[in-house]
Parts: sequence; structure tokens; C-alpha cells
Amino acid sequence: MKNIVLTGFMGTGKTAVGRELTAMLGMRLVDIDAEIERSQKMTINDIFKNYGEGRFREIESEMIKKFSEDKNLIISTGGGAVLKSVNMDNLSKNGIIFCLNASPQAIMERTKMSGDRPLLKVVDPLAKIRELLDYRRPFYEEAGTMIETEGKTPRQIAEEIAEIIKCRK
Repeated sequence: MKNIVLTGFMGTGKTAVGRELTAMLGMRLVDIDAEIERSQKMTINDIFKNYGEGRFREIESEMIKKFSEDKNLIISTGGGAVLKSVNMDNLSKNGIIFCLNASPQAIMERTKMSGDRPLLKVVDPLAKIRELLDYRRPFYEEAGTMIETEGKTPRQIAEEIAEIIKCRK
């Protein structure tokens, strides 16, 4: 089976939906951010702090390329993975891409207690979310099938994705 790729802004539910899809479909979940932390033996925050976003994006692309060559995976990407066309090319070779979406307010609510969001370590995180979303929106819209996540549980979103995949076979 082709990979199921979950992309979208931070806080849209990629990891939670990935876990639900794993339970429903019996596929293995690969969280790209977790794989980066494991391979680099440091947190995403530390990579950003010590090496910058540019180096993080290089490592991210390496991980995406590696896992995109496999099949039968659920791949959860970081929110910025869509910014590099090489990432989307690699992910689409063996995968069906879904982009999870939520409003800036919902994202803020979901991420406000998290200390591991280096791009939100600013004075006004909501303004930063809006700025990043405005910039990334065209990339997200081109990435794949858009799935609205607000007002839905991760299970409901996973069921919606599973139904779409069934229709594409």
C-alpha cells in the first residue's frame, strides 16, 4: 500500500491522527520530527538553537527522502516540510498526501502549553502563527487533500482519511 502522508501546520493534529490511522490500518507511523531527534541525539529546539533552521530543514529533507522510499507507512511531517519542493516530490512518489488544517486560534490553543515549538518562542505567538500560516498557505493548498480538523476528534479525522483512501483504490 502507498504511504499516507500527513502534513500541515504545527498543532493541526498530525501525530494524533497518525496514531489513530496506525490503530485503524495496522501501518507503522513515522514521525519525521521524532526521527530527526533520534538521529541527531538532540531535540528540535536544540537543533534550531545550535545550528539554525536551515540545518534543521536539511536534516528534515534527508529523513523525508529516506522514509519516502518505503511503503505501507504513515508519515507525519513537520509543518515546514512543504516549503521545499524536493520534499513534496519525494513524499508523493509513494504516498497520498493529506494536509491537516486549523484556524490560527485553534492552533494557538493546541500549542500554547508546549515548550517544544521553536518558531513560537516569540513575544506574540498568535501573530507569528498568522504570519507563518499566511506564508505557507499556498504550499499547504498545493500539497494534497485538505482536511479541516477543527471540531473533530483525531479518530474522526482518521476515519475521513481512511474513507478517502478507500475511494482512491
